[in-house]
Amino acid sequence: MSKVFVLDTNKNPLAPTHQGNARRLLTKGKAAVYRRYPFTIILLRPVETPDKGNRRLKIDPGSKTTGIAIVNQETGEVEFAAELQHRGHQIKSDLESRRVIRRSRRSRKTRYRKPRFLNRTRPKGGLAPSLMSRVYNISTWVKRLRNVCPIQAISMELVRFDMQKMQNPEIDGIEYQQGELFGYEVREYLLEKWGRKCAYCGAENVPLEIEHIVPKSRGGSNQVSNLTLACTSCNLKKGAQTAEEFGHPQIQAKARLPLKDTAVVNATRWELYGQLKATGLPVEVGTGGMTKFNRSLQGLPKTHWIDAACVGESTPETLFVQRVKPLRITATGHGSRQMCRVDRFGFPRTKPKGAKKVKGFQTGDMVKAIVTKGKKVGTYVGRVAVRSSGSFNIKTPNGTVQGIGYRYCQLIHQMDGYTYAIYGAASSPP
Repeated sequence: MSKVFVLDTNKNPLAPTHQGNARRLLTKGKAAVYRRYPFTIILLRPVETPDKGNRRLKIDPGSKTTGIAIVNQETGEVEFAAELQHRGHQIKSDLESRRVIRRSRRSRKTRYRKPRFLNRTRPKGGLAPSLMSRVYNISTWVKRLRNVCPIQAISMELVRFDMQKMQNPEIDGIEYQQGELFGYEVREYLLEKWGRKCAYCGAENVPLEIEHIVPKSRGGSNQVSNLTLACTSCNLKKGAQTAEEFGHPQIQAKARLPLKDTAVVNATRWELYGQLKATGLPVEVGTGGMTKFNRSLQGLPKTHWIDAACVGESTPETLFVQRVKPLRITATGHGSRQMCRVDRFGFPRTKPKGAKKVKGFQTGDMVKAIVTKGKKVGTYVGRVAVRSSGSFNIKTPNGTVQGIGYRYCQLIHQMDGYTYAIYGAASSPP
């Protein structure tokens, strides 16, 4: 079961506690709620001998979703789990849309606008905004979790696949290539690349075999660019033919294409690793093959947060993941950077933005409104959209409620660029 984070009176992190114990502390007035997501309480009395324990923050970076887990190394218990949804694809789409609008301005029959795409300098080795947002999301949550939990070390999956060793079997000894872990590296790569189905007939949910596109008897190599997945029937029918002779010339071309998601992970791995090292904590790295190997040994299902708990050689022999409900974190950004909205031609269609905060509330804050009179009597919990008049809209799981006065609203969680939900919960605020 996911535990509750605890802070002492000086806001120093203590060992996480059981939900029942946290409930008793709140009921007896010995603690107060400090933060809603992740749920954190703060003690109202000092602690003489705080228990720090041995906890490790484990991260499984992904191009779209990153798994996060905090593991107690002494007991093997997963005390906190989360899945962080990135918004890199949305950023890329927004930048492309902006570029189209800006270029269209120069083709209109208006005054000439000189191109300006060479007057902005980028730092050496800099990454695209869609890639850096992913790094910033992870580093932000590493910092937040360190502020509420005593973490002694970090484990990170540095590479999804050890491409260099798969391409060159002799790079670090033939024993590595013939060991158990190498089979997991290659097979996991091929499963993802070929969509977990037979490359020839498209059969799914059947036993798949690693097959040579150009057979070894015809001069084919063991490089991953010459491997694919085939069901037993297709593998036997193909025999000593090449994929082209077997009637599938597109297989060879697809085998040489890199994985786009893997390229995203590989492009940002060293930037993320550098930011984790800057925290001053020991950073352990591992590969995706090792993660799957650890997970398979314990018979655990495949999810992002369980993969995170299995990252690295430090993984305990037995992980306790029962009744853990991971927190789903979705990056939404801090609002539009546009001064005003534009139409499809790039011309302004709204007025400039007004004040960001109204009556102490900001669009995106999570609030609880208890309306006691009028036509909208009831209790509403959700995200608020502010208006300068003080009449707000609240987006709840059941729809948007309009015209709620600010006097009825109570702040639950400030807008921080993310939305939250609990996996397995019947309903939760957006």
